[in-house]
Amino acid sequence: ISMENVVKFQEYKAIETLVGLLTDQPEEVLVNVVGALGECAQEPVNRAVIRKCGGIQPLVNLLTGTNQALLVNVTRAVGACATEPENMAIIDRLDGVRLLWSLLKNPNPDVQASAAWAICPCIENAKDAGEMVRSFVGGLELIVNLLKSTNKEVLASVCAAIAKIAKDEENLAVITDHGVVPMLGKLTNTTDDKLRRHLAEAIARCCMWGTNRVSFGEAGAVAPLVRYLKSRDIAVHRETAQALFQLSKDPNNCIIMHENGVVKLLLDMVGSPDEVLQEASAGCVANIRRLALANEKARYG
Repeated sequence: ISMENVVKFQEYKAIETLVGLLTDQPEEVLVNVVGALGECAQEPVNRAVIRKCGGIQPLVNLLTGTNQALLVNVTRAVGACATEPENMAIIDRLDGVRLLWSLLKNPNPDVQASAAWAICPCIENAKDAGEMVRSFVGGLELIVNLLKSTNKEVLASVCAAIAKIAKDEENLAVITDHGVVPMLGKLTNTTDDKLRRHLAEAIARCCMWGTNRVSFGEAGAVAPLVRYLKSRDIAVHRETAQALFQLSKDPNNCIIMHENGVVKLLLDMVGSPDEVLQEASAGCVANIRRLALANEKARYG
């Protein structure tokens, strides 16, 4: 997005004009109008303008349509708007999150992925997100089952949403019962960096419940995660190091990591300028070292 163009659009009151075109227009016009608003809404200042000129309600109303191209664009626009808490309050009041959630049932993978991406900022910015998610009957089972999809974008978006859902302990317990751990474990052999990043984030979050750390080890998730550290994408490193740190709190996982050469890879990352990556890497190495020392002590007294 060019900032110069954004300023020009503001001068010409383009957003106000676009919002005015959200009602009583043929679908082929709406697809383009909503697409343009979705682009504009990538800029924080424009998200407030969309709200102030009454654009949130007509956008949410369009979530009940059937035109696939329009649904992809409208979910993107609603998701971008939801990154502002004031907008999110309106979306919530209009039952927009429930409408987004029901689009996860749409047979079109582009719509599924776009809806799942839009759900992420909604959970992030809703007042009582845990309670809101629990109020959708069958909603958690529905989103976990999308991990069976073969579409990479659907998988990445659903992993991102699961990472947000899992911040609430009660909901994490429910998705654990729906088999989220072995399903995430099955996906770990991917080489797609976008999926790796969000998958690692989901695994890190899901470690926080019951014996999930152990279950991830049993599901064969640990060795493939170590390979993620060879990716060229720093965002993949950051999420993976956090997942490995969580998994390293289980001794068996430490052994698998060590056998797969994780220590050398993590030591390179302890010197990273990225503090999150630095701390997670150091924490994971410390857990492995602690286990090795305890083993030596047990062996040699």
